Amino acid sequence: MYEALLVIYLLVAIALIALVLIQQGKGADMGASFGAGSSATIFGSSGAGNFLTRSTAVLATLFFLLSLVLGNLTASRVTQEQEWSELGDAAPTAIEQPVSGDTAVEKTEQPSSELPQ
Repeated sequence: MYEALLVIYLLVAIALIALVLIQQGKGADMGASFGAGSSATIFGSSGAGNFLTRSTAVLATLFFLLSLVLGNLTASRVTQEQEWSELGDAAPTAIEQPVSGDTAVEKTEQPSSELPQ
């Protein structure tokens, strides 16, 4: 369910961005009043503004509601950091790595106590 809500959230966010970019700014109304062809649109001369404004408001409301729902679902989930901190109770194991670049056989000789002269 969480993944489905996340996909819907992503689609709503992309649609909201697209609707905001499609809308005309406040300064574009002056050009439309001089016959810039806005009356030949699908929604009429003023219908597109109302439709896009309402669609943007609906998508913005849906975006915020999905944000709250996903935030509540995420808060109740166990994070990966918490899962790893619970592993601290187990005894740590030492991993031996070769000091030199040789990855062949480990040396079993004990270092001599005498210093080279």
